[in-house]
Amino acid sequence: MKPIVTLICTVILIFSCSAPEKASQLSDQKIFNELSEALNKGILEVWYPRTIDSISGGFLSDFDYKWEMKGPQNKMIVTQSRHVWTCSTVAEFYPEKNAHYLKIARHGVQFLKDKMWDSKLGGFFTLVDQEGNVLKSGKSDRILKEAYGNAFGIYGLSAYARVSGDTAALALAKKAFLWLDRHSYDPEFGGYFQFLEEDGTPIKAGFNGVPPKDQNSSIHLLEAFTELYCVWPDPLVKERLLMMLGLIRDRITNPKGYLQLYLNQDMSPVSYRDSAEEVRKKNWIRDHISFGHDVETAFLMLEASEIAGLENDTLTLRKAKKMVDHSIKNGWDNAFGGFYDGGYYFKNQDTVTIIKDTKNWWAQAEGMNSLLLMAGLFPDDPHNYKSLFRKEWEYIDKYLIDHEHGDWYVGGIDKEPEEKMAMKAHIWKGNYHTSRSLMNCMKRLKNKLETAKE
Repeated sequence: MKPIVTLICTVILIFSCSAPEKASQLSDQKIFNELSEALNKGILEVWYPRTIDSISGGFLSDFDYKWEMKGPQNKMIVTQSRHVWTCSTVAEFYPEKNAHYLKIARHGVQFLKDKMWDSKLGGFFTLVDQEGNVLKSGKSDRILKEAYGNAFGIYGLSAYARVSGDTAALALAKKAFLWLDRHSYDPEFGGYFQFLEEDGTPIKAGFNGVPPKDQNSSIHLLEAFTELYCVWPDPLVKERLLMMLGLIRDRITNPKGYLQLYLNQDMSPVSYRDSAEEVRKKNWIRDHISFGHDVETAFLMLEASEIAGLENDTLTLRKAKKMVDHSIKNGWDNAFGGFYDGGYYFKNQDTVTIIKDTKNWWAQAEGMNSLLLMAGLFPDDPHNYKSLFRKEWEYIDKYLIDHEHGDWYVGGIDKEPEEKMAMKAHIWKGNYHTSRSLMNCMKRLKNKLETAKE
């Protein structure tokens, strides 16, 4: 009798739903299945165990488009920590795979502790070679440390400590936070100095022409403090978390709804809008609209607000929505889908001009995550976030995912077909943006599907 009862209940459930509701549920289930395959077969099974460096520790960095090792295999604190975060979070997301992915994460934590943490002066080094010997980073003539990199060290360790219960990992996360706060925090204007000498002395004027503060380090400090607060609800962590949330929301984000990329010490934005065209073009990387960062920040602000326990935080909600809406209005490709890489408000113009029409992989991952987030928060909004989410996923599936070799291309091949042959992994291309987006979207779709069954 039980199979018959189940069948009858299923039929009743189907016919009790309206046609649009049934279509929506079927579509959500289809996308959920596609996201699951993209996460497991397209990312996790491609990256692990392939990238695990069983000889020197940590994770290998450089692979070509066919996933063959190619390059120096230097190891950056950002990428190494992101591997730890991904594997820790996957271990939590898939309980049946918990032991497997925690083992990989633990392997990464050991490298952070043994090779990337400066046991003499404190703080995480930015870059080491494959064996763990410290390297000068970028164009620097000396060893520098960065707020951005240390933020990711805190982020990865905190996630691992939360999922595994490893007290030693948590102790190092706390140590890193306190070191960073002691050296990088600006008590006069707020925020954190991005560049630090090896001993932690902040470089208050910036370095090599790069301003001393920026949105990118700021949003990832917020992200790191949010993850740390989950496992260590310390008053100082919460104070800094709320400070960064306020700065990003109220100061770094322009009233129009986009992040100002670089900042002076007093948190005033760096702008070349009034400069000569030659100067402006030369410095476009420091002064443009980054739609990918805007949609990512919308999610990070809402996540921080929730973890900090802010109730009825309509201020953050309104600003997050404004950032996503601004990106849709000004940076969305209505023809193919996806967010463009860069736009600009030229002097005396009220509309955005697209100055970089490529579409990098991480911006689309973050866009997909935030569009589905907004769809849940504002289901009846005229922007129809759910439809845009579906279009973003269709774009990713068609133009970014390499269905032959695995993972995602660096940029959408509708604009950059040459990216088919580009490196699949390097120190600036890992899997945390993609893995996080896919897991978050799967959670939301699963919750909606389960609610529909009740």
